[in-house]
Amino acid sequence: MTETTRSGFVTFVGRPNVGKSTLTNALVGEKVAITSDKPQTTRRAIRGIVNRPAGQLVIVDTPGIHKPRTLLGERLNSLVEQVLGDVDVIGFCVPATEKVGPGDRRIAESLDGYPRAKKVAIVTKTDAATRDQITERLMEVDSLREDWAAVIPLSALTREQLDVLTDELLVLMPEGPALYEADVVTDESMEDRVAEIIREAALEGVRDELPHSIAVTIEDMGPREDSDLTDIYANIVVERDSQKAIIIGRKGSRLADVGKRARAGIEPLVGTRVFLSLHVRVAKEWQRDPKQLGRLGF
Repeated sequence: MTETTRSGFVTFVGRPNVGKSTLTNALVGEKVAITSDKPQTTRRAIRGIVNRPAGQLVIVDTPGIHKPRTLLGERLNSLVEQVLGDVDVIGFCVPATEKVGPGDRRIAESLDGYPRAKKVAIVTKTDAATRDQITERLMEVDSLREDWAAVIPLSALTREQLDVLTDELLVLMPEGPALYEADVVTDESMEDRVAEIIREAALEGVRDELPHSIAVTIEDMGPREDSDLTDIYANIVVERDSQKAIIIGRKGSRLADVGKRARAGIEPLVGTRVFLSLHVRVAKEWQRDPKQLGRLGF
């Protein structure tokens, strides 16, 4: 990576569920951030690294900006603000399938608070939109600010225009050597990545407030002696006994499904077969409790 001429940090902002994590994974070429149709799936600043001959991008995937209703929500918004103050480029994302609304306008205006960062507007999910919708969205987004360095429509799913975005982001980065080795795709620890895969599996099919109430902790993880198995012991944490019953399901059927889906994602990551033991525990109102949030890493 000694030939690298440009490197720096970019983050994507937007309302929850506009496709920021999907875009991050598509650019990195590997799943580093979990995805779900549930708002506020992302809870940490996850770094994904993109290497190209022209340079290196470090993508900081952040939670969606939203009106917080809990202490957790406030801390997630604070995390986003902290990241925005540190990056070189901010990519503002709007889905091609939805009209620009008050939430989008508020976020676009808030970018005034980060004068150091260059701004790029990105219209996502073009694969799901008509040509007219894409045109309309590009015009709406373009009018939100006068300082866009570029306005780019793309699809992370079909990879259409991803190279255009990558090239544009690299041009906007400061000159400098690579910040990570060429074979690194994320600085997330293996335990954190495993915990996120389990949470992604637990999120599938749940409704209403439950997605926000799910957290995952890894109690123990390591190779089993005299075996090609990796043993993983994890807790799925919820806020109420009724939620615990939902996660476990009738005669443990839903928890078994969660384990099956999680193992399918974990085994390629760790490179071995996995024994996964999941335990569901209740931490009352953890989203509003500073001590509980601290224990859970927020």
